[in-house]
Amino acid sequence: MEVIYPRCGGLDVHKDLVVACVRLAEGQEVKRETKRFGTTTRQLLHLSDWLASHRVTHVAMESTGVYWKPVWHILEGEFALVLGKAKDMRNVPGRKSDESDSSWITELQAHGLIRPSFVPPEPIQEMRDLTRTRKQLVRARAESVQRIQKVLEDANLKLASVLSDIQGLSGRTILNAIVDGITDPQYLARLAHPRVKAPREKIAEALEGKVTDHHRFMLRLHLGQMDALQRAIGELESRIDEKLSSFREIAELISTIPGLSGTVTATLIAETGGDMSAFPSDDHLVSWAGLSPGLNESGGKRKSARTRPQRWLKVAMVQAAHAAVKNKDSYLYSKYRRIRARRGSKKAILAIAATLLRAAYHVVKTRTPYQDLGTDYFDARSQQRAVRHLVRRLEGLGYRVDLKAAA
Repeated sequence: MEVIYPRCGGLDVHKDLVVACVRLAEGQEVKRETKRFGTTTRQLLHLSDWLASHRVTHVAMESTGVYWKPVWHILEGEFALVLGKAKDMRNVPGRKSDESDSSWITELQAHGLIRPSFVPPEPIQEMRDLTRTRKQLVRARAESVQRIQKVLEDANLKLASVLSDIQGLSGRTILNAIVDGITDPQYLARLAHPRVKAPREKIAEALEGKVTDHHRFMLRLHLGQMDALQRAIGELESRIDEKLSSFREIAELISTIPGLSGTVTATLIAETGGDMSAFPSDDHLVSWAGLSPGLNESGGKRKSARTRPQRWLKVAMVQAAHAAVKNKDSYLYSKYRRIRARRGSKKAILAIAATLLRAAYHVVKTRTPYQDLGTDYFDARSQQRAVRHLVRRLEGLGYRVDLKAAA
């Protein structure tokens, strides 16, 4: 097998240990050397000097949790770095040690067999940390709401049955009153906003429960935790807006696409790098985001083609797809309706999410705003296809066809 990188290294990275192996090919002779280093900054600088002393040009490592990041930051700029997925770099079963792992990584790197992962520059990494942390806190806030609902059900307070959002203005006012010790259902019902659709009698009936001091304590605890999460989310969103100012032009272009605005735009920039240079085509981007059907074929039979999971960009694009199809006078809704009739709503939403991601790719690449194809796009395409088919049929029967539009 051809050697692409004659002087390369491989790193087996752990929490407190980095096992480094260098592979030096000089003519037909190949030398290997392995050494262990710690993960403190001083030890990582020794690692960099050791690699440089062997005139190593390329270094590969596994994406093990977050442990690879400090190693990457120290070596970046000194060597050509490659970050690979652990599952793609797994050795054959058998004897296993840290030294053998680093040697195997070096061997794969020498022959160019490691598919590099996308590692964005530092400003994009910071944006990615912010958007991902916001997503985690939003999920934690939703879990707090569920815990509040659990306490209410334990006290037999059916607040969620009469209010669509127990954390809205009316719901929060009623919850605060319950925490303060008010138990009169009629009084609590009168705290609901006048625009609440449920009758006050029904709200009062739903609030007839058995509330104890324990329930009030748990509600106070969960409400305080949710308020703290909300403040943290607000701080993150302010910080994201500051970071997004460096990508204002790209963000404005992406925002011309239906469903892509605000947090979704920031997530798209953070996950893709903002310029799409890491992806050769829109197909690569859609596949990387987990929005293209999988390929699983054996013996000429196609098996399950479900999409692969992706925690961040895929979730954001599906969220944007749900918002985009609400506009019924658009190309996206027409496409969603056609696919939903054949494949169901879930697969239709995934298809729209992939379409939005393709549109974002070309909008960023060409620096041109999004243009909707219109609701009659598919009808016009079907009409043209039918006309071509009928013309071919007539010409096959020996006729010459001259088409002329009706007045």
